[in-house]
Amino acid sequence: MGKKGTIYRIAGPVVIARGINARMYDLVRVGDERLMGEVIQITGQNTIIQVYEDTTGIKPGEPVENTGEPLSVELGPGMLTSIYDGIQRPLPVLQDKMGSFIKRGVDATGLDHDKKWEFKPLVKKGQNVSAGTIIGEVQETEGIVHRILVPFGVKGKIKDINSGKFTVDDTVAKLEDGKSLTLMSRWPVRVARPSRKKLAPVFPLITGQRIFDILFPLAKGGVAAIPGPFGAGKTVSQQQLAKWCDADIIVYIGCGERGNEMTEVLSEFPHLQDPKSGRPLMDRTVLIANTSNMPVAAREASIYTGVTIAEYYRDMGYSVALMADSTSRWAEAMREISSRLEEMPGEEGYPAYLSTKLAEFYERSGRVNPLGAEDDIEGSVTIIGAVSPPGGDFSEPVTQNTLRVTKTFWALDAKLAQRRHFPSINWLTSYSLYLDTLEPWFSEKIAPDWRENVNELMSILQDEEKLLEIVQLVGSDALPEKEQLNLEIARLIREFILQQNAFHDVDTYCTLEKSYMIMKTVMHFAKVAHASLKSGVKIKSILATKAKESISNAKFDKDYKKVLEQSKKDIDEEFAKLKS
Repeated sequence: MGKKGTIYRIAGPVVIARGINARMYDLVRVGDERLMGEVIQITGQNTIIQVYEDTTGIKPGEPVENTGEPLSVELGPGMLTSIYDGIQRPLPVLQDKMGSFIKRGVDATGLDHDKKWEFKPLVKKGQNVSAGTIIGEVQETEGIVHRILVPFGVKGKIKDINSGKFTVDDTVAKLEDGKSLTLMSRWPVRVARPSRKKLAPVFPLITGQRIFDILFPLAKGGVAAIPGPFGAGKTVSQQQLAKWCDADIIVYIGCGERGNEMTEVLSEFPHLQDPKSGRPLMDRTVLIANTSNMPVAAREASIYTGVTIAEYYRDMGYSVALMADSTSRWAEAMREISSRLEEMPGEEGYPAYLSTKLAEFYERSGRVNPLGAEDDIEGSVTIIGAVSPPGGDFSEPVTQNTLRVTKTFWALDAKLAQRRHFPSINWLTSYSLYLDTLEPWFSEKIAPDWRENVNELMSILQDEEKLLEIVQLVGSDALPEKEQLNLEIARLIREFILQQNAFHDVDTYCTLEKSYMIMKTVMHFAKVAHASLKSGVKIKSILATKAKESISNAKFDKDYKKVLEQSKKDIDEEFAKLKS
């Protein structure tokens, strides 16, 4: 323990202490109520601390005590199914201690230290182990096995290892040098966990959402930003991704969102069923809730807490999807603390180091070979960050700095949402830089002409935008017949492929095979229609054909192959009649 000091000055969550011997990012206890805080600046005899709890009522002269440790999280079995606040205090435990309103100065450990877990050893006496080696397993939830890792900085020969039921504090193994290994380890949240080797992002994160999977795919271990104005559907999109993407573990950070929105997430998530296993989705989820009325400093920490937990499961060989909703509120917390520190403001009052902090956070994603693991074991952290630009202005600093470091940009559009086009992703402003790296996977696993069809779809949608400007001036009848047909094909793409009903039992998730078949059927109509137009069939007759509309039935039918084959047949027959 360091020397005790006293409070000299207080400005909201920023407290200046004197007479304390501390290092940067040390965890300190502030005031008589021992509020949790972190050292963020040291100038001469002043130690500047950001406090993770409300500082109302504390006064100069109260004691400040240094713990000598950085802000760390407890990593071990029991994290899945948990709902934490920004500094890994379980909300249900806080509720038991305090009732419905969170008071300050209350401590709660991140893991349950009384619960016993069944531990099965995987290494033998006399075996050499090092950081990251899996020494045993615990069945954490029905679907997820928690692999117990040797903590960083520890290596040696196993002297003794036991199986049986243990709490997270009990010793399960001993090394010859006398070190004890438990089911739990601690890790400072601001430090990225090391890995043995970073791998290229060559596998897609399959989301089951057609617009993402077809036009703007995201790689496992990749990074996506999903910016959008209020009411454009960010939270629904993130919940769809959490529910359906093919990651093993979900870490969902509600960072600075409105309390009622977070309440919705917290009350809905425990009831969601995992479509893959039929068990509750919470069995493989960690929720971190930090609403906009909770202290700002804890909001700033919540992002790091979440990504540290994600990296820990990655090191066990799992693929993890981390949803941060929303990074704008995180940046606002940094702005507030920065202004209280009287730092020089950057653009729009954000701190000058905003871009560095965003890059540091997103850089913790990746597909890796974990330390101490064989080459065939790999884990990944995929980060999907929601951004809430004020008024939907994508030129503001948080969106622009996020764009620098993310390779997939899913731009939500309020106008599309108003037209009831969901998911309201604007296909003209969104992009994915993973298309080329993922192409070999799609052509091998789905179809060799996957990319060809995707490129064709995109060029039709881009042409539609140009044509619509002309249509607004002169009407669609004044367009050449070929352009009129292209507008109709673009409508089919928008309605049959890009629109998807998150609340329909069948359409909520679409496999890649189904997406490809719908895409091929629409392109089949385009090919047949263009050929008929060339052979002299009038455009009005082509636009009046009925068979093409049946393609949309495949979206809502489990037996989609049958529906699409019938649609193809009907389209061919209808056009054969037009030509005769």
